[in-house]
Amino acid sequence: MTLRLHNSLTRRTEDFVPADPSRVTMYVCGPTVYNYVHIGNARPPVVFGLLARLLKRLYPNVVYARNITDVDDKINAAAKEAGVPIEGITGQYTAAYRDDMARLGADVPDVIPHATAHIAEIVSMCERLIDGGHAYAAEGHVLFDVASFPDYGRLSGRSTEDMIAGARVEVAPYKKNPADFVLWKPSTPDLPGWDSPWGRGRPGWHIECSAMAEKHLGETIDIHAGGNDLMFPHHENEIAQSTCAHGGRTFARYWLHNGMLTFDGKKMSKSLGNVVVLHELLEEHPGELLRFLLLKAHYRQPLDWSETALQQARATLDGWYTTLRDLADAPAGADGASGAADVEAALFDDLNTPAAFAVLAKLADAARAAKTPAERSAAKSALLAGGELLGLLQQDPEAWFKQAVGVDVDVEEVERLVAQRAAAKKARDFAESDRLRDLLLALGVVVEDTPQGPRWKFVKADERAA
Repeated sequence: MTLRLHNSLTRRTEDFVPADPSRVTMYVCGPTVYNYVHIGNARPPVVFGLLARLLKRLYPNVVYARNITDVDDKINAAAKEAGVPIEGITGQYTAAYRDDMARLGADVPDVIPHATAHIAEIVSMCERLIDGGHAYAAEGHVLFDVASFPDYGRLSGRSTEDMIAGARVEVAPYKKNPADFVLWKPSTPDLPGWDSPWGRGRPGWHIECSAMAEKHLGETIDIHAGGNDLMFPHHENEIAQSTCAHGGRTFARYWLHNGMLTFDGKKMSKSLGNVVVLHELLEEHPGELLRFLLLKAHYRQPLDWSETALQQARATLDGWYTTLRDLADAPAGADGASGAADVEAALFDDLNTPAAFAVLAKLADAARAAKTPAERSAAKSALLAGGELLGLLQQDPEAWFKQAVGVDVDVEEVERLVAQRAAAKKARDFAESDRLRDLLLALGVVVEDTPQGPRWKFVKADERAA
């Protein structure tokens, strides 16, 4: 099979052919760590982490980098408000981001570069751009000269005039052209800064990714990915400064961009008050549930986030885990390759996760229909192998149903009540059994009686009457 990816630069879906199959490189833009990220920020690490997982099945050495922006005006403002150095902000929210990504099952990058650890590389790239006639120093700033790069705008497909009109371009007297963007800017004594040939200052946003990609992946990388809101100006500027700093060599051979999230059909924005914070969602829902929903739509399409979508995703995962729960007596062997192969085939088509989920649904149907011990074992293995490739269905089914996420209930107390109810039923004390059933239901617990004994799960309030 051939992996095919939609290249935003060429606007075509193309066969992926790495420059060097012995070392495949991918860079994904990471967070600016001044606060908890919103759920939309989680889509790139989940989606492109899945791509990294796929690439590692194909090539012996894949280097996946995802950066941390830990110097930025938003960070400065948050630190000033809290009365702490910027490290007090960036350390806290970098750790929170790392933990939240782990709970989502996002693949851990091979390299996680921090901007503040690459100041020397950033200064060096600025110097090369000045020496090459592509940047200039003015009033403590270093600015990229957009007119020096004729291909500027190729990625976004917009003219310079359109880009200026559609962007918040700072009008400053030290700029040669309104579209010129900052590579380095001066820092006042109350702001973080580093020594440079242009005075004490700090990097602009765009230059950091170019410098870190060059340091860890090389001058030309195979894949650069991120949200489509970064296409302009961030990625457009990365292309310009990296290409010019590298003597005209291609910066990234394939550009991938994921679509944005909406909330009940509306764009997420602070002004609308509908920004959904990932950290808070993870206090209410299992990480696997959020991962499922982040992968459900094709990555290039918008994804609408809603309570209804969460409920539907939960119902699907509950159904698949119920199937695995029903197959608890069937040993899962190493013969699930067909399930993984079918899911992989779907993902090879530009990460077609909807098709991959359709495969998983068929595997679950086959598992439910399996009769003989051999059929049950094979079907269970296929379902688990297909789910593993997507980062799903790897929990023990009992643990899935009994995880107390978003509920304030003692699991040990639930187990005690379930055991008491079972004893009451065995003693034919049906009044006590019914009392305990209702008590458990009030706690959000539904008990199912099976030939193997009672089994239970947490459910939301609207499911308790079912």
